[in-house]
Amino acid sequence: MKLRNILVATTAIAAASIAGSAAAADKMKIGITQNNVGVDSYQTTYDKSFKEAVEANDNVEAVVLDAGGDVARQIAQIEDLIQQQVQAIIIWPTNGEAVIPAVRKAHKAGIPVIVTNSNIAEAGFEFVKSFSGPDNITQGSRSAEIMCDKFKEMGIETTAQVVQISGQPGYTTAIERQKGFDDRLPEVCPDVTIVETQPGDWNREKSQKVMEAFLVKYDKIDGVYSGDDNMGVGALNAAKAAGRDGIIFVGATNFAVGYEAMEKGEYWGSIYQSPVDDAKAALKTAIDVLEGKELPFLNYFDTPKITQDNMSDFTKPVF
Repeated sequence: MKLRNILVATTAIAAASIAGSAAAADKMKIGITQNNVGVDSYQTTYDKSFKEAVEANDNVEAVVLDAGGDVARQIAQIEDLIQQQVQAIIIWPTNGEAVIPAVRKAHKAGIPVIVTNSNIAEAGFEFVKSFSGPDNITQGSRSAEIMCDKFKEMGIETTAQVVQISGQPGYTTAIERQKGFDDRLPEVCPDVTIVETQPGDWNREKSQKVMEAFLVKYDKIDGVYSGDDNMGVGALNAAKAAGRDGIIFVGATNFAVGYEAMEKGEYWGSIYQSPVDDAKAALKTAIDVLEGKELPFLNYFDTPKITQDNMSDFTKPVF
């Protein structure tokens, strides 16, 4: 096997290698530090798919790390990968600003850095070889279009009120998906009001509590936009428990639970994004960099709109 599983203790990083070492020296040694594998099914599926993609490539050996949502741990993991002299580092940032010094350190060590899924802050772009992932601003923008189109169909585009449940504060994906939605909605539905935004931290249970508070505070809620369907279904559960029918729910990454809620007619739409494609694209980008291929800095893959109207064109997400 070619993966190295990394077990992280409270203050130290202990590596348990399960790689066959005889031919390892001839392989591309790629390290990855992920955001938080256990926080949601998207990241869990990404982790599994990345490992499978490594196993399928005889030219790659991978050191796989998980920061567990802790930016200090991720910084330590980047430094550990530098010490292990990996040839490339893939990072799924826990915080787009805080990881910049560690990314700079890898860059100075001559190790190309590929950012996956969620970009780092712009101040760190000069230290990154390529970003592989979705265009999060476009995703937020498309979610706004989905919601506006539905409001127009319902004839409430001049009176509708929306609440928003964003992702984890400081996390680039959360910032960009919110920006895309906030900028696009007034362009397509200028009379719709976003009455409040609160973070759900990518967590379904927290998002349900956020929505419970919204329902108490606002008698009129016509739409809910959430940074992903995991949070969106939490909000949906709160609305169902409170007997508040007729609210339009739109997410920005379609999860299996969102797809199922769409089938039931309870959840209107989202953005289709595959963690399998995401993981494979990150590994391919790292390999292409090491092989000297020219790549765009922003190496996006497409993420189309999915609603109850066209969901039959898409397979149910595996996460």
